[in-house]
Amino acid sequence: MQTRRKMLMMAAWAGGALALLPAAALAGAAWDERAPAGSDPTSRRPVPSRRTLSSQAVEDTLLRVKAAIADPELAWLFENCYPNSLDTTITLGDFDGKPDTFIVTGDIPAMWLRDSSAQVWPYLPLAKADPALRRMFRGLIHRHARSIALDPYANAFLHDAEAQPLSWAAADMTDMKPGVAERKWEIDSLCHPIRLAHGYWRLTGDAEPFDEQWRDAMSQVIQTFRVQQRRDGRGPYRFQRASENPNDTLSEDGFGAPTRKVGLIHSMFRPSDDACVYPFLIPANLFAVQSLRQLAAMMRAVFRDSALAAECESLAAEVDAAVQLHGRIHDPRGRTFLAYEVDGFGNTLFMDDANIPSLMSLAYLGACRSDDPLYRATRERCWSMDNPYFFRGAAAQGVGGPHAGTKMIWPMSIIVRALTSADDAEIRDCLRLLKRTHAGTGFMHEAFDQDDPAHFTRPWFAWANSLFGEMILDLSRRKPALLRHERF
Repeated sequence: MQTRRKMLMMAAWAGGALALLPAAALAGAAWDERAPAGSDPTSRRPVPSRRTLSSQAVEDTLLRVKAAIADPELAWLFENCYPNSLDTTITLGDFDGKPDTFIVTGDIPAMWLRDSSAQVWPYLPLAKADPALRRMFRGLIHRHARSIALDPYANAFLHDAEAQPLSWAAADMTDMKPGVAERKWEIDSLCHPIRLAHGYWRLTGDAEPFDEQWRDAMSQVIQTFRVQQRRDGRGPYRFQRASENPNDTLSEDGFGAPTRKVGLIHSMFRPSDDACVYPFLIPANLFAVQSLRQLAAMMRAVFRDSALAAECESLAAEVDAAVQLHGRIHDPRGRTFLAYEVDGFGNTLFMDDANIPSLMSLAYLGACRSDDPLYRATRERCWSMDNPYFFRGAAAQGVGGPHAGTKMIWPMSIIVRALTSADDAEIRDCLRLLKRTHAGTGFMHEAFDQDDPAHFTRPWFAWANSLFGEMILDLSRRKPALLRHERF
């Protein structure tokens, strides 16, 4: 059976020609053919006529920030990565008289709610002054609302509302609908669109995308979270897949491992699209708390709907209290950390996965303060051998996850480490690792081997590229002196 893992591993580089191509070439876009493989600093972007969206504000920002980066290779990486989602992944259109935006992940022709939100997040601060970006964001917010209305349990969607699922999902045992690419229930699939909508509204003041269709979709989000507390039964969602990979299916007739109903929201899959061991995924529940509070603010300000706002706040308080009571673990030395997953019976799992939301990413998402002692202790433990998915090899150290396997480090983990750090030495180390491990391509990847960065997965993974661009923008504001170092 063709699975997502098999399809993505086909794109891994073991010295073959495929991974020598830049992301734009893999996208079928025209790019500067003068750029040879390796670390030649020629731009790896598509030629302007083949870019999927152009933004003058993004181009101006790119030039300004790149000019402030003294390290030539780091500047080259920023030039390639920061605009990659705009350059290669966006389809604009109209639907029912409204703007419509569809964003693929890169080398998979489908739109993940999570990835599409994160891929364009770094452009939000520019949207107020750039009409092209505003239209793109409006269209994406409308598309998210329609997708959630179609199926709040789906994680990925297709451009065509009548299309059949992705090949590896076609035989899944679940309530699959046309237009759904994959139907893995993940809390964060509903949180990321809220984060994007709230960020857009806060930074632009534009309420145009927030119509009754959007409000209805948000009501469906709240209802789905409530149902997945499972206080009144297991709910309607079940999922099984015939696969040799146990991370791709659920136990207990497709409902997942047993839990005690303590107020936490069940998440059957992680943001990696891998199945949870215990269905209470703590970083996802904390992300839901943050998202519900953001949604409450929008319901009051945009819709004057105090009742729905109060419902959001009540659910957020309930889940937050349950995390504080059931989501902590203690080591033999008496130190306290957040767990990664729990079941409400007292069984816990400590690990971290590079995908966001992760434990390390909680401060980045705004789900906790970066100086919170519990977060700091948890973050430190995640970046250590106490995390079974922390890998240290000849080329780099970082966090991976079951999805790409043992010894495979995700650049996203290194980027999140930098985004959540105030320590110059730690940030410099992250920049050195990212420079050392892009394998001459000029782009970030899904994962690379701890000992051999030339062995990597997904040469065109737009979320990782956007996150790298966001990190450089963040450092240009917080730590501009670091970017003035000539070499890392």
